[in-house]
Amino acid sequence: MKILLLGKNGQVGWELQRALAPLGELVALDRQGAAGLCGDLADLERLRQTIRSVQPDVIVNAAAYTAVDKAQSQPELAEQVNAGAPRVMAEEMQQCGGWLVHYSTDYVFDGSGNQPWRETDQPAPLNHYGLSKLHGEQAIAQSGCQHLIFRTSWVYAARGGNFAKTMLRLATEREQLSVIADQFGAPTGAELIADVTAHALRTARGNPQAAGLYHLAAAGEVSWHGYAAFVIDQARQAGRELAVRAIAAIPSSDYPTPAPRPLNSRLDCHKLCGAFDLQLPDWQAGVVRMLNELQGN
Repeated sequence: MKILLLGKNGQVGWELQRALAPLGELVALDRQGAAGLCGDLADLERLRQTIRSVQPDVIVNAAAYTAVDKAQSQPELAEQVNAGAPRVMAEEMQQCGGWLVHYSTDYVFDGSGNQPWRETDQPAPLNHYGLSKLHGEQAIAQSGCQHLIFRTSWVYAARGGNFAKTMLRLATEREQLSVIADQFGAPTGAELIADVTAHALRTARGNPQAAGLYHLAAAGEVSWHGYAAFVIDQARQAGRELAVRAIAAIPSSDYPTPAPRPLNSRLDCHKLCGAFDLQLPDWQAGVVRMLNELQGN
């Protein structure tokens, strides 16, 4: 099996290089490309040429336009990268009978209510980023290609920037922090996403009925405020010296952003667990592992 991985240096893409390597020959590209191959999702024609040159059995697309606030002022670019490029990939995989693995987001929903979102719930994005990701999902589904789409949320990794690292840095500098307490989700590690992807891809290639749309997030739920408190408590238990004495809980309205965020990012992952015989770990387990890894650096 030959796998074309796009977005190899992103948080999920980095972990996918490890998780996918045992499955077959892996051609991994970042935006700069390599050896005449194009990994830039904004260049649709060269992307199509690259797919035809590599002739993969599977494309795993871990690249995306992820600047949520900038997408409000760059909707055309977000649309090209998050919808146009997946459409090209899907068309090429449909032609050759290959598989496309793609990642989407809880931002396709409006964040109303407090129940975990199911795959069958009606999308209603609040911002241009979410809308572009929804259009990407729709383009893949409409192509008729064999596909796995994983909607995930609150993704983090030890590599690169993330919320936990930011909180730890601020906690060493300030005595008081203010963190949003009315947005809820499950922090989900890039390594968990990558490992589930590899497992699901192996299964689906032998059982094409498993193709489709799935929600993928760690188990449990927490607010950003609760997440920050957990991270800081773990750091203190590990003996880290912190200046912070209080973490104020604030509403989203106290921290306005160009792109509105959904309040409810909970995802119901029962379909995924049932289809692929999985048990997703609680979000705390992955965060503790990530913090331990940071502590060791």
